[in-house]
Amino acid sequence: MFTQLRTSCLMLLTLTILTGVIYPLAVTGVAQVVFPTQANGSLLKIDGRDAGSELIGQSFTQPKYFWGRLSATGPRPYNAEASSGSNFGPLHPELKAAAEKRISALTADGTPATSIPVDLVTSSGSGLDPHISPAAAEFQVPRVAKARGLSEDQVRAVIAAHTLGRQFGVLGERGVNVLQLNLALDGLRTQE
Repeated sequence: MFTQLRTSCLMLLTLTILTGVIYPLAVTGVAQVVFPTQANGSLLKIDGRDAGSELIGQSFTQPKYFWGRLSATGPRPYNAEASSGSNFGPLHPELKAAAEKRISALTADGTPATSIPVDLVTSSGSGLDPHISPAAAEFQVPRVAKARGLSEDQVRAVIAAHTLGRQFGVLGERGVNVLQLNLALDGLRTQE
């Protein structure tokens, strides 16, 4: 019996060191060497400061910025620690209230509600999606151009430069990363 106990304890210690120390250190080391940007959260830096992650949406509410999808995380929007879908059905009062609030903000300038792309009034499955559709970006062009004092064509050119294709040419849909788009527009203003 003592032999079995000793063998079990040695196996536990060996596997703990292998899988709890050596393996995580090796994977982290390889990730830092091969994929350093992704391993550190895909952070976008502006003037040496972190501006945000290109993988997690951010809350933009000023008219000069493109707005992303609604966040299903709460109570703070785009809180990665609370990532999950809302699981609200289409008739749930909270989902309806959030959509109506966003619709009223998007139609404040008289734009008809029927022309709003659905991804601007719904959240993604994780509640953290950093992308909007090209149609959602196009919908916001007049508001952003007016707020920034730019022509709509200038804003559309920035959108075109930041529109991502399908992954591997076939998977998913085209999208626009809202943070990258807004940072590019901020950079455009500072270059003038």
